[in-house]
Amino acid sequence: MPLDLWLAFTAASAVLLIIPGPTILLVLSYALSQGRRVAVAMALGVALGDFIAMSASLAGLGALVLASATLFTALKWIGAAYLVWLGVKLIRSRPAFAAEIEPESRPARAIFGHAATVTALNPKSIAFFIAFVPQFLRP
Repeated sequence: MPLDLWLAFTAASAVLLIIPGPTILLVLSYALSQGRRVAVAMALGVALGDFIAMSASLAGLGALVLASATLFTALKWIGAAYLVWLGVKLIRSRPAFAAEIEPESRPARAIFGHAATVTALNPKSIAFFIAFVPQFLRP
């Protein structure tokens, strides 16, 4: 990649990373509730997940999903089923008052893995990399 394209890609990526989104807010909430060790593990997991999503989209997975309406529909239904499962799990959980809730104590390794998995499997990330990265590539 020529230097001018690399610099443009780096600058555009930095701007997009500065804009807070759900992932940034999640990392901040972990940092505030459980401290630096967990926040660093979460941030590293998100970075790995984004790297996996970007690599998969550059390897052609994203183009395959965009080209196949059936595959895209299947992914949407799988995502919808996952959201329903999370909702049912939340509804079935015991209600608790905010004062009763203690920060969940999970090892940093588990938080890293969870963040990487969720970020890598996010179809919006793959679609983003399909739309963003090719602008900086020359055939």
